[in-house]
Amino acid sequence: MESNDKKYIEVWEDVVHMKDLVLSLIICSVTTMGGYLFAPNDATKPLVFGLIGTVIGFIICSIIFKPKRTFEYIEEEE
Repeated sequence: MESNDKKYIEVWEDVVHMKDLVLSLIICSVTTMGGYLFAPNDATKPLVFGLIGTVIGFIICSIIFKPKRTFEYIEEEE
């Protein structure tokens, strides 16, 4: 049981899997920088392309990594 707990860390009062967190950071960084670097050299386009890359990275990560949370509903007795 202890070895399973070591794989998780607490981030913003939520427990996340360390491997999933690192892979998500890598994916989002690559898509964001890719959008920024491949943008046309215009005044605001690198910012817009970087933000679009961030959204694409978020969508990819939400498809790859499924939530590991389980909810248990307990009915209240009156």
